[in-house]
Amino acid sequence: MQSVAIVILACYSSLRFPGKPLADILGKPMIQHVYEKAASIKSATVVVATDDDRILSVVHSFGGKGMMTRPDHASGTDRLVEVMKEIDADLYINLQGDEPLVRVEDLELLVQAMTADTSIEVGTLYHAISAHQAKDPNTVKVVTSHSGRACYFSRSPIPFIRDKDRQASYKQHVGVYAYRKSILEKYTRLDESHIETVEQLEQLRLLDSDVDIYAFEVMPTGPGVDTPKDLEKVISILKGEQPESEKSLLSNIELVITDIDGVLTDGGIYYDEHGECMKRFHVRDGLGIKLLQQAGVKVAVLSGRDSKALRKRLADLGIDIFNLGVKNKEVACKDIIKQVGTTKTNTLYIGDDSIDLPAFISCGLAVTVADAPEYIKSQCDLILDTQGGFGAFRELADKILMEQGNFKLLNDSSTFLKVHAAVTQ
Repeated sequence: MQSVAIVILACYSSLRFPGKPLADILGKPMIQHVYEKAASIKSATVVVATDDDRILSVVHSFGGKGMMTRPDHASGTDRLVEVMKEIDADLYINLQGDEPLVRVEDLELLVQAMTADTSIEVGTLYHAISAHQAKDPNTVKVVTSHSGRACYFSRSPIPFIRDKDRQASYKQHVGVYAYRKSILEKYTRLDESHIETVEQLEQLRLLDSDVDIYAFEVMPTGPGVDTPKDLEKVISILKGEQPESEKSLLSNIELVITDIDGVLTDGGIYYDEHGECMKRFHVRDGLGIKLLQQAGVKVAVLSGRDSKALRKRLADLGIDIFNLGVKNKEVACKDIIKQVGTTKTNTLYIGDDSIDLPAFISCGLAVTVADAPEYIKSQCDLILDTQGGFGAFRELADKILMEQGNFKLLNDSSTFLKVHAAVTQ
């Protein structure tokens, strides 16, 4: 067995939110929430590394282990190196003290991946994000190889889309690291990298020194706390509610009616040698549909085409409300709304082309995908950041679940396990 130390970095000074590790979240300081998550990892030593007596005193007050470190470290990794000199372990997990929504299973995944493959020197995490989110320079993106090795980290959207008809998938880096002791021992001897200085990303020093970093995918994570506004969001999420200022029409949706071609698929139609139609679906969309169903939101399907492949997909997902080969989508939507027993106001339709325009006007909310024509986008209430067939429906499902207070279906393992038997992709 390899020994594991989880080091929670918590500094008092912050330009946007001084003293945030001590901020109260439902009766506990933020640092205690993070510490208790880390302490759930079996056989791991957990310690808070801080530069402030106030934080150290609070950690000791709830029975945690803390350590004072120098206040002049240039980076979190440098602070981790100081801790390593006092606490011996084979693996060191670097965890930020402003991540109260960190998931225990994500930490376990990282530990398990590192212990299973001793050739990996540095490990970290990422999750998928939309093209819109990728534009935010405060969101660090990562590009990975087929083997999971990180090729580059950047504040810019990477990869760059040269041809507009191409689809890119974006990955947000989650700032949790696992280091082997041997890497930390030589980290401070590595020259500071030019790209590290330009991007202000310390992990680039390792890449520039030919140290491989492997990234492992997790589900989208909750927000960290950089500002008091972020703290309000975290508290609302932990309460299972959404701030009034962020609620939208999605909070009232009881029925989602979706088109198939161009929404759940990329619009491509494939025929085999027997003339059978084949379609490509995205597994994240499937899970999004099942999670909506578990949350009590009905999902129905309308399609201008019919095929064995489509009917098989609907059966796999347990969708029993559908109308295939339909030409008049306005009438079909009204029939489905009546069948479900809801109202136009509580119904959403997602489509991508002119055939969907009649459906838009018969439903309370019209949604389309990122690659829909501009004349379709102009008729919609919500335009997604993802193209059809590449997880667009999942983006919509996540928005609905979050705005209806069902965030735990997405980010809490115990809640997900309660429904997982009925869930497929």
